[in-house]
Amino acid sequence: MASNPFNNAQPSYPTRCATLSRRWGLFSILAGVLIHACDLPKSIVRRQRLVRDGIVRAAIALLGFAITSPVLAEPIPVTLTKTDSGWQLLRGGEPYVIRGAGGTGPMAQLAATGANSIRTWGVEGADAILDEAHALGLTVTIGIWLGHERHGFDYGDEAQVAEQMARAKAAVLAHKDHPALLMWGIGNEMEGFGDGNDPTIWKAVNDIAAMVKELDPHHPTMTVTAEIGGDRVEWLHRRSPAIDVHGINSYGGAPSLPKRLAEAGATKPYVLTEFGTVGSWESGKTAWGSPYEQTSTEKAAFFKLSYESAVLEQPGKALGAYVFTWGFKMEGTATWLGLLLPDGSTIATVDAMTEYWTGEPPANRSPVVTPLRIDGPDQVKPGALISVSTDVSDPESKSLTARWTLRPESSEMLTGGDFRRDLPDIPEAIVEATLDDVRLRMPPEPGAYRLFYYVNDGAGKAATASLPILVMGTPRPRLPIDVYTDGLEAMPWAPAGWMGNVDDLTLDGDYRASVHRGDRSVRLHYTGTFNWVGVAWQHPPNNWGDQEGGFDVTGARALEVWARGEYGGEKVTFGVGIIGNDKPFADSAIVKGKAVELTDSWTRYTVPLSRKDLSSIKTAFVITISGRRTPVTVYLDDVRFVK
Repeated sequence: MASNPFNNAQPSYPTRCATLSRRWGLFSILAGVLIHACDLPKSIVRRQRLVRDGIVRAAIALLGFAITSPVLAEPIPVTLTKTDSGWQLLRGGEPYVIRGAGGTGPMAQLAATGANSIRTWGVEGADAILDEAHALGLTVTIGIWLGHERHGFDYGDEAQVAEQMARAKAAVLAHKDHPALLMWGIGNEMEGFGDGNDPTIWKAVNDIAAMVKELDPHHPTMTVTAEIGGDRVEWLHRRSPAIDVHGINSYGGAPSLPKRLAEAGATKPYVLTEFGTVGSWESGKTAWGSPYEQTSTEKAAFFKLSYESAVLEQPGKALGAYVFTWGFKMEGTATWLGLLLPDGSTIATVDAMTEYWTGEPPANRSPVVTPLRIDGPDQVKPGALISVSTDVSDPESKSLTARWTLRPESSEMLTGGDFRRDLPDIPEAIVEATLDDVRLRMPPEPGAYRLFYYVNDGAGKAATASLPILVMGTPRPRLPIDVYTDGLEAMPWAPAGWMGNVDDLTLDGDYRASVHRGDRSVRLHYTGTFNWVGVAWQHPPNNWGDQEGGFDVTGARALEVWARGEYGGEKVTFGVGIIGNDKPFADSAIVKGKAVELTDSWTRYTVPLSRKDLSSIKTAFVITISGRRTPVTVYLDDVRFVK
């Protein structure tokens, strides 16, 4: 659930020697943290005992690492053993059950809940993650990101598969000896969302797993799939011998997972690698298709059901679990999957985690909230004045503060974990608000909206709820509509349509050394002598007019592209649409811009689209590059349809 996160190979852990000055610098800083934590006023300590204890434990762990760890730490072997009751994970010869989370939230805060492990989706930043985890007494399942076809990866392309294998090998060599490493997570939902039975994908996965086992026999291999439907159990359990553990991302289906695995004939142990709440794709929906989101209180109850059913009651089968997501992210809604809010507050699910992992509930618990109730219909006229209410309480009777906000509804709920930008607040919609009710005036523009409710106890605990509301009428697409911004995984169209002299083209959609805005851009490098090459951004990937797809971008007046060349003088053309009416599913418009010469500075270019039919654009963006005697390098950023 992340962008292609491979980084350059780094020296293996034992060669990264920490100096004594760094050790003693860390000691002096953490000693202050420990003294401060132990010197809290008694009234605060009583209210936040477990939080304080968690900070102290984390500080002690860090101090121990700073003072006593050797300059060259040794790897800790992890083995998977077969017992009379099933499977057992051993770390350093001792039984080990995973109590973990996946995400990028504060690691020390996670350790304070009683967690013992974290999960990554790729190796980007792995050095720092492993080091910090080791200092906190946590282990890490390091992900090796494998390409997704919806992002343009082609498992039938031997060159792409070979490059992916080389990157995986570099990752293993870089990190296999780190003492915090628990196991390798080879791919995440790379099989897609269909039946998951593409033999070329599974061959590539098993080949990488076999390579990993040869290079590192001391850490198990795991592959993570999107649930277990289709032929996933067949391919992973019976046709992929190099994979030791089945990682399963399961949300609404987590409580029934053990039964379904047994019925499918599963033979390998599993880890619940993502779970926590009912997914936006699984929830009940409104008449216009917006999903109902559980309150944070309901999410905690469902977490308990899933954890008990799929983990605690499955010894010998389940090796543990990683709840998702430790942090906050926009996926479905701004609150659907996050266990933390942007200010660091945690919701009731974290209270449940703490109770399971430490044996007792936290001293300060999250507020309890009921689903939002609208006084009247949930489909209203533009500009309608409506009232919404809830019931909220605090377990420790703390004074609570609330925030209500209205936002446009997301245009897509099933993103496969791909990055999406937060949608903007509409502050003028809130007319009057109290702790448990709000009056709001709906916007004049027709379309789907969502009301969000945030309540906080002032001591780091929060609760959330949301309610979908429809403003009746014919909505228009909201502009601008991104074609590319900050990574390929965020985009509805994929750069899958390669044309011309493609053997001499490379495309990096997560380039970071030169950007117009944000932290990533696209780098196209063409080494062909003269000739030409082109790339089309398509929906779905590899759609040349034989598949349904595309999006309505009506209202756009232009396609905007920010671009630059390596040196200036590079000749390119930009366009929209490429599929003609000779195909069953044509682009509703085809517009080819004039050839331009790039400069070596970021410059804005536009493809005019006035009076064009933009109701079904399968090919959102087309770039062609003219070759010359020397290689041509072009950078792209902020490609979008604008007014």
